[in-house]
Amino acid sequence: MNPLHALALVALLAAVVMTLGWGWQRRRENAGIVDVLWSACVGGSAVLFAIVGDGAWQARVTLAVLGGLWGARLALHLWHRVRHEPEDGRYRHLRTHWQGHQGKFFLFFMAQALLVVLFALPFAAAARSPQHTAWPWIALAVAIWIASVAGEAIADRQLARFRADPANRGRTCREGLWRYSRHPNYFFEWLHWFAYIALAFGSPWAWLSWCGPVVMYVFLRFISGIPYTEAQALRTRGEDYRDYQRTTPMLFPWFPKSRAEEANR
Repeated sequence: MNPLHALALVALLAAVVMTLGWGWQRRRENAGIVDVLWSACVGGSAVLFAIVGDGAWQARVTLAVLGGLWGARLALHLWHRVRHEPEDGRYRHLRTHWQGHQGKFFLFFMAQALLVVLFALPFAAAARSPQHTAWPWIALAVAIWIASVAGEAIADRQLARFRADPANRGRTCREGLWRYSRHPNYFFEWLHWFAYIALAFGSPWAWLSWCGPVVMYVFLRFISGIPYTEAQALRTRGEDYRDYQRTTPMLFPWFPKSRAEEANR
């Protein structure tokens, strides 16, 4: 299949899935389903491009496994949260701000469908890797993937364990990886996209693989990730989270500042 036709198919399928998700959200008043569907659609697009791509078979098999497993793990993790917890505070805030306007929610879900296409571009590049793809690049892609997905899964588990304890209500998680970054899950999610740059080495579309980490960083850092998450944390945890902001790096993990260091600034 022509790669452009494959992108059009991804766009169509994502629009259909997001429309169904919008209907689910409308009945249950929980827009968190959009994150579940986004993850599943992006992971599914990796499998689709692996099937229809014209590149080296070893690169396409690796793409299907890495992209598919990444999407499945993240979607299942988020689905567990959506099923068992109230609507995420970010979406509750949007619901209040939009006064429950379903037309705005529909446009929001359609915007996520467009983002699926944007994040499918690295997969399109990897699926066109040349037949002489070097195994060291595939090994590098696998190594990056394992380190990043394992890091994100550990961060997610640490946060879930912290939140499950009623004694921690209103407190900020500083355990494990959360001691070194305010958003270790976002950091490892960003890092994960470098796996497809390695996998696309030598592809005629290799430059498209950089869309993954570049666009993900922009969204996480400036648009829909950290700004919304931290605004919600400040609303619910106040001074405890402000102290966390002062002492802990935002995204890239590093040693936290002591209160003495912060006082001397």
